[in-house]
Amino acid sequence: MTVSSDEELESLRRIGRIVAETLETMGRAIEPGMTTAELDRIGRDCLERAGARSAPETVYGFPGATCISVNEEVAHGIPGERRISPGDLVNIDVSAEKDGWFSDTGASFAVPPVTRAVERLCRDGRRAMWTGLRQVGAGKPLAGIGRAVGAFAKKNGYTLVRNLASHGVGASLHEEPTEIATWPDASERRIMAEGLVFTVEPFLSLGADFAENGDDPWTLYSRPRAPTVQYEHTVVATRNGPLVLTMPGQ
Repeated sequence: MTVSSDEELESLRRIGRIVAETLETMGRAIEPGMTTAELDRIGRDCLERAGARSAPETVYGFPGATCISVNEEVAHGIPGERRISPGDLVNIDVSAEKDGWFSDTGASFAVPPVTRAVERLCRDGRRAMWTGLRQVGAGKPLAGIGRAVGAFAKKNGYTLVRNLASHGVGASLHEEPTEIATWPDASERRIMAEGLVFTVEPFLSLGADFAENGDDPWTLYSRPRAPTVQYEHTVVATRNGPLVLTMPGQ
């Protein structure tokens, strides 16, 4: 999607704020002993109070309002009876629709006590995302995002999951431009148009470089098994750089 009016931008800001505040509320609510289904219920309540609908549920029939992935689950984890324990690494991905507009955000949360390596991974996962976001701007190459994130990961001793990419969003949950690499991709030649709306969501890991299917149709697992984090914002490419839509309270 390319933003073409102030009204469209305001609608995108509105749904961006809703998913951001839902993610923030869910992150604060995490505690040992609760199930991922209970955490998902908190997210559903936030969305419903704001008049929004879960995008994965309404678009794809996903069995939950949000995706909650724990430890070896790297993405698209189904909320259920799994109980969160001390030391777990919990990823929450929130995408939703309101009045026909979509937004997508995510973050990983470490449940204390965790190792220093996992604390550092969470810190650097967020840094990796912002490294990519700083490459966003009208007229700039999409490849710049993956090059910057790849250089960050290499410098700091991490790997990147290379089959989970960023994507266009706005008028639908997944749209053009599709498959935006958050790793170096020599074949990428596309340029960001002014007003282009998409996600930046690197998966930074302590060893994994691939996400593989599991026993259900949804959940993806790190390969090889290794702690992995994802941080995600929805952003607009402007002449002044990135305009992040998924910030709470904006």
